[in-house]
Amino acid sequence: MFEPHSYAVQLTLMIVTMFCWGSWANTVKLTPGWRFQSFYWDYVIGLFLASLGFGFALGGGATFFEGLFTPTAVAILFALLAGIIFNAANQLLVAAIDIAGLAVAFPIGIGLALVIGVVLNYILQPAANLLMISIGVGLVALAIIVDAMAYKSREKGSSSSVPTRGIMISLLCGVLMGVFYPFLTRAMQGDNALNAYTVVPYFAIGVALCALPMNYWMMRKPITGTPVEFSNYSSAKSSWHLWGILGGVIWCAGLSTNLISSRAQLVGPAVSYALGQGATMVSAAWGVFIWREFRNSPRATTVLLTLMFLLFIFGLGLIALAPMY
Repeated sequence: MFEPHSYAVQLTLMIVTMFCWGSWANTVKLTPGWRFQSFYWDYVIGLFLASLGFGFALGGGATFFEGLFTPTAVAILFALLAGIIFNAANQLLVAAIDIAGLAVAFPIGIGLALVIGVVLNYILQPAANLLMISIGVGLVALAIIVDAMAYKSREKGSSSSVPTRGIMISLLCGVLMGVFYPFLTRAMQGDNALNAYTVVPYFAIGVALCALPMNYWMMRKPITGTPVEFSNYSSAKSSWHLWGILGGVIWCAGLSTNLISSRAQLVGPAVSYALGQGATMVSAAWGVFIWREFRNSPRATTVLLTLMFLLFIFGLGLIALAPMY
């Protein structure tokens, strides 16, 4: 079983998490015209397959499979609940973006999730310098707000009216997204608990258990647009199905590396989760430099983007240094 023993390796794993969580959504852009509800089925399949693949490859092979059946029912229940909560939050985030736009949904949803997740994880397993974590998290939260302001500046000609329903869904998404990770932390604590490898398949099962009714409901009753027929999924190009599966694999890779690093006493889940939320910076970098989402934007947008990247760099730097002090 792979276990990192040096902080350099643990930090590398957390950076991998950041890049995976910030990059998986690129696979959505590679399926233009395909409804997200259809894409999501393959995303869930990829997540589950990857949870077994990473566990077998890094978690000790046969030892990994044996470990799936030795934990207590309580530990398994916490892992399943984590998957259910995450899936609900993930799909609510997409719904909130559809209603309120990225400039509202992201700072409310991800910003709130960052604060809640770090606080709860630190309570469950205190580790690293609390002051440095707090300042770093504050800077990252501010960076997320500035990022949203940049998107708002780009769309300055659009209506500024935001439906109350969009704000409420964003708030609910933020609470759920901040709560799912502490459930994973709890599933790996105590006697006969799950480990960083065996917890992921149960998490993936929880995601699937929630996705089956929730994604089906969102196909029938989409927040925006027309209902999605199953033919939209079945008639898609083969390459689109592969991109959807790859999206789930990439996100799962980020979760696996994050959990492996979080088990180190020096790091702890609060630092690991906080650095993982640096994925927002990675996602913004993809949008700015690869997809050119901000080309021909006003100068004010460029200034905001520069400030956003600086806040992220300083905030994530403080969080990364916190375990050393």
